[in-house]
Amino acid sequence: MVRFQTASILALCVILSACGGDADTPEAAQRISLDTVRQPPSEPLPSPDSKDAGWTVSDNGQAISFGRTGEPMLSLVCNLKATPARLTVIRHVGTRPGQKALFPVIGNGTISRFKADAALHEGEWRWEAALEARDPLLDVFTGTHELEATLPGGGTLKMGGSRVPSEFVNWCRAGGRLQQVQAVEKAADALKTPPAGR
Repeated sequence: MVRFQTASILALCVILSACGGDADTPEAAQRISLDTVRQPPSEPLPSPDSKDAGWTVSDNGQAISFGRTGEPMLSLVCNLKATPARLTVIRHVGTRPGQKALFPVIGNGTISRFKADAALHEGEWRWEAALEARDPLLDVFTGTHELEATLPGGGTLKMGGSRVPSEFVNWCRAGGRLQQVQAVEKAADALKTPPAGR
């Protein structure tokens, strides 16, 4: 009887020690984000159809947008009041506060990766990457070849070749003076050229 009780007690101790474990031994834990649990990941957006899209210049001349009328997909905005001038690359895709993304743009023999942040503008949450107009990353826009801008979860935006973004970036880098200088040079050339028939 005593042997049976002793064996039972020993077996019980072994079971309890296996269940309890050593208090000083760390257990492998898995960390999870409560935000991830509460908000299921949204479905990636398909690449936008840019077949009939093109570049337009804003009324004040300090921004250009690629897209259809009233539906911009990507914009470049020049801030001439900043010293030096700054240029903001905007991808018009919905986002949420605090989000960040690496936004690569490929074209004209260059690959530029812009650090974009979620920004609220006139009730619209969108992606923005602001930098000095002379930043070499913006060289991707200085050419006439097609561009591809890929936003994680927002698809790839394909833009046909155009001289508009190149001229705009160079204008912004020159502090908005480039157009004025060209206008003066054209006027001067017109004065130098004698009218036909003389």
